[in-house]
Amino acid sequence: MRPDVLNPLFAEVETLPGVGPQVAKLLKRLDITRVVDLLYHLPTGVIERVRAKAAHNSLLGSNVILDVIPMGTREPRSGRGPMRVFASDADGNTISLIYFNNPGWAKKSLPIGEKKTVAGKLEAYGGEWQIIHPEVLPPAQGAELSIREPVYPLTEGLTSKRVRELAAAALERTPDLLEWVEPSLATREAWRTWRAAIAEAHRDPGTEDSRRRLAYDEIFANQLALVLLRQASRRKLGVPLPGTGELIGKLKLPYSLTGAQRRVVEEIRGDMAQSAPMLRLLQGDVGSGKTLVALMAMLTAIESGAQAALLAPTEILARQHHATLLKELDSIGVRVAILTGREKGKARESVLMGLADGSIDILVGTHAIFQEKVAYRSLGLAVIDEQHRFGVSQRLLLASKAERPPHLLVMTATPIPRTLTLTQYGEMDVSRIDEMPPGRTPVETRVISDERLSDVIDGLGRHVSSGGQAYWVCPLVEESEKSDAAAAEERARVLRQRLGDEKVGLVHGRMKGPEKDAVMGRFAAGDLAALVATTVIEVGVDVPNSTLMIVEGAERFGLAQLHQLRGRVGRGSGKSTCLLVRGQNLSETGRARLALMRETSDGFRIAEEDLRLRGPGEILGTRQSGDVAFRVATPEDVAELAPVAQSDAQLLLDRDGGLSGPRGQAARICLYLFERDQAVGLIRSG
Repeated sequence: MRPDVLNPLFAEVETLPGVGPQVAKLLKRLDITRVVDLLYHLPTGVIERVRAKAAHNSLLGSNVILDVIPMGTREPRSGRGPMRVFASDADGNTISLIYFNNPGWAKKSLPIGEKKTVAGKLEAYGGEWQIIHPEVLPPAQGAELSIREPVYPLTEGLTSKRVRELAAAALERTPDLLEWVEPSLATREAWRTWRAAIAEAHRDPGTEDSRRRLAYDEIFANQLALVLLRQASRRKLGVPLPGTGELIGKLKLPYSLTGAQRRVVEEIRGDMAQSAPMLRLLQGDVGSGKTLVALMAMLTAIESGAQAALLAPTEILARQHHATLLKELDSIGVRVAILTGREKGKARESVLMGLADGSIDILVGTHAIFQEKVAYRSLGLAVIDEQHRFGVSQRLLLASKAERPPHLLVMTATPIPRTLTLTQYGEMDVSRIDEMPPGRTPVETRVISDERLSDVIDGLGRHVSSGGQAYWVCPLVEESEKSDAAAAEERARVLRQRLGDEKVGLVHGRMKGPEKDAVMGRFAAGDLAALVATTVIEVGVDVPNSTLMIVEGAERFGLAQLHQLRGRVGRGSGKSTCLLVRGQNLSETGRARLALMRETSDGFRIAEEDLRLRGPGEILGTRQSGDVAFRVATPEDVAELAPVAQSDAQLLLDRDGGLSGPRGQAARICLYLFERDQAVGLIRSG
């Protein structure tokens, strides 16, 4: 239960004056459902308004406040035209006040012959002065109106004035909260109290100190929650899994581990030998050999008498992992099973029985492997592969499922900037494979205009004729257009006309699992020369003979996605090429992305740039409940303030009495304010 002091902030917006169902519906479009959401719906800038006696050419383009007298109206002949109110200013100039929709409101608000004060942008059109949708102000307000007014992010049906009024009403309900910022930091930064900072951020968006204070608050809540989670996990006793090296020694590897792989394996084995459960993030670029490292971790668990589970983000990748592990482990007596949503009836029951009696050593699958009915005899290690959507809360819940929490290894081939590592994986230790195995050939990347699409198709034809295989990834499609699947089907139809029906396969998200697997199997076996796909092939698909990647509509993809897609080729000994086919209307951001893809294959540099261009909420793909979303803090704020906040959180727990001390009570309020209460609740229960 949240502290009572926060109750007014978490009240529904309908409790504010003038907010009925219709206004609440509009606010919901802006993710505003509670009073606290309004507080953090901060202005993005200000309008500079000029108090003028009369219209003048020098004021064109400016936001003005004028006293006018309505002289006549011209109503729309149809429902589509604008309502015009012709008004006269103090110098006798005629100004058209134009309103689209709701002519009745305009007539009522601007009665003929009655002096009114209006505010809006003065423009010239067709030889006349006009103001579109001016605000009509009470006379006193017109006289006293601030020349600087905050401007809010809006949705259709809400005006900036209305949001300003609602924000003011929310501020009236805002209590003074205990101070959680470390006193010396607050003094050094000359920060105001939380309530004063919120008020100033709404009143004057240009005040950087207040915005920065608010950014720090939510970063501090994030870091404190992660430190608390880390402490809670360290207090729980897991099962030490030191391993014997026997099974690892039996592996028949066609190549030696890189130095980076050996280092990371030792870090993981060192963690697993401890009674405190391992919480480790393994980062490695596409093709760096993370799966082999995970295999050695799983064998270490099995050598110690425990079971291991490998969670993959898609069924395609789960089945690929299953096939790979069977091939590597069957000969050394390690028993591997798979469980996805597709396994039904007797097949599913057989797997569940094998897990319960310990006859299955490694279970591979999708989220199904952690459902309530799935019971392990002795789960010792959980490996989560490419699971950006498996956030802090889910990681903690996974650990809480077992009486003795398993060791946890989270892997990602999407390099994560240090900024996001701190905020999304801050309770974990981090290992990084920063060396590529020998034999990985560099991928040549080219950018080509879609005006030359026929040349690209001809080049694909030559590539296929010479025995090569290729991916063709179709663009992400906007909601207003046809579906991604339809775009892929159309591209496959065109390529089949050129290459032959039997040479082109198609995979998209609307296909059923067995259909996708059948097509992928034919492509992996070399029966298909070209695979047309949506981004379902982004992660983990491994066909070494495929040396050409074509990404259509490349400007619609983020850098991290483009890097992942490029990583599908260059896996064999042949020279590989990635063609990024771009559209005609490139934004500056799109141009910068494609230029960087041409310039570098360094995934960590690409990730840092992707964070700068797209922001933290998007870089790891679809935002899920486990992800950290900051309402005020920018990537630059996080990079600068997260280390400070982490240090402050540790100081609070080590020196200042933790959550039960004087400042700890304020810090607890901060955690609940930023909805880190689930973590606190789990810590209390544990």
